[in-house]
Amino acid sequence: MQGVLTMQMNGSGILTAIGGRTSHAAVVARGMGKPCVVGCGELKINEHAGTLSVNGHSLKEGDYISIDGFTGEVIVGQVPTLPSEVIRVMRGEMDAKDAPLYDVFQTIMKWADGVRKLGVRSNADVPRDAKMARALGAEGIGLCRTEHMFFAPERLPFMQEMILADTEQDRRKALDKLLPFQKDDFKGLLKEMKGYGVTIRTLDPPLHEFLPKTREDAEELSRKIGIPAEKIMAKTQELHEFNPMLGHRGCRLGITYPEITEMQARAIIMAACELKKEGITVVPEIMIPLVGNIKELQDQTALVRRVADEEMKSSGVKVKYLLGTMIEVPRAALTAGEIAGDAEFFSFGTNDLTQMTLGFSRDDAGKFTRVYLDKKIFKDDPFQTLDQTGVGRLMDLAVKEGRKVRKDLKCGICGEHGGDPASVKFCHRVGLNYVSASPYRVPVARLAAAQAVVEEKTGKSYTSK
Repeated sequence: MQGVLTMQMNGSGILTAIGGRTSHAAVVARGMGKPCVVGCGELKINEHAGTLSVNGHSLKEGDYISIDGFTGEVIVGQVPTLPSEVIRVMRGEMDAKDAPLYDVFQTIMKWADGVRKLGVRSNADVPRDAKMARALGAEGIGLCRTEHMFFAPERLPFMQEMILADTEQDRRKALDKLLPFQKDDFKGLLKEMKGYGVTIRTLDPPLHEFLPKTREDAEELSRKIGIPAEKIMAKTQELHEFNPMLGHRGCRLGITYPEITEMQARAIIMAACELKKEGITVVPEIMIPLVGNIKELQDQTALVRRVADEEMKSSGVKVKYLLGTMIEVPRAALTAGEIAGDAEFFSFGTNDLTQMTLGFSRDDAGKFTRVYLDKKIFKDDPFQTLDQTGVGRLMDLAVKEGRKVRKDLKCGICGEHGGDPASVKFCHRVGLNYVSASPYRVPVARLAAAQAVVEEKTGKSYTSK
């Protein structure tokens, strides 16, 4: 990513010159539990030299910096850090009886869980994160981003081979190499959740994100997969988009290249069938992203159902699964009644829904958001706390219209707002079934969901951070 420098600390963190709280750097770091400060516009980063300069300081690759992801402070030098008692106990690094803060945490969470009505899930892409999410009280996975699975070194060349293929037959050959990886990924997540729902989003980002950006990287890939570097660079240029967030991504990929959705659906159902044979309860929820038109959803759900039927017949096992969509395009919210005819659940992707409703780039709005806050144009950063009068109104409409058609429609939120207390309370008020947050924000969501109930009963307002 341009304008991003990662430096080693006691652990590791991310500091960027561009982006906002829901930019990809921030979202990925939050999911990993890593400190991250984004949108530090005064940084001057030289990626090729591995240096940065700011406020008279010059640093080179290998120098220590310390990052406070809560305050946004970046300190030159190494500040000693230590994980919280809660995390150390959960990792098995500390005995619970020696951790009084862990005891207090557990007591408060028990009180909160006894009061709240809103379910709390976690966004998680690998079993390690799912395990931590469960330890922190998550009741399932609200968003598994499958694209993160393809960036692993042993898989990326197969993904790139698929993208560079000239024919459907060659794309399918490359996808066949990815299928076992995907099946094992989903099997691990479903097994870790022990019967709780796992919402798996089909491939979302534009394909150019997986291809090399430099000639050097293209030549390295060429040696691995036997495709000329010139062809690789030409394909990268061909797939380049001026506005990729509104480009060839989401369900548009699955409609253009149905074999991609087919492979992922097959991997999900194969994983579910194998686990059921082992006597493990699984609840896979397959989510189609970026739908704005009912026909887009129907195209993809018909494909998924066909593949699921084939796999269950082949394995001799029947598994229950849900098919739904991510509501992140305003048109989807406005036509929710139509879409609910084919969707068994809605998950509000409020990062993109906010971006598309306000017309603000989630990766670039940080350049002017501070001015908007200072001038009171915004009370809160809309990418941090849900814009209830705009984006929230679309959500409320979608829930009501969707449930007119499908009374048992499950509705949740998987955008980063799922870990913001004020946004969680709004989700309670509009009748969502659950919120989903990054693993380390699950306790915040649990507490905020309980506060929402208490506020409703007492008329008093409570704040949790």
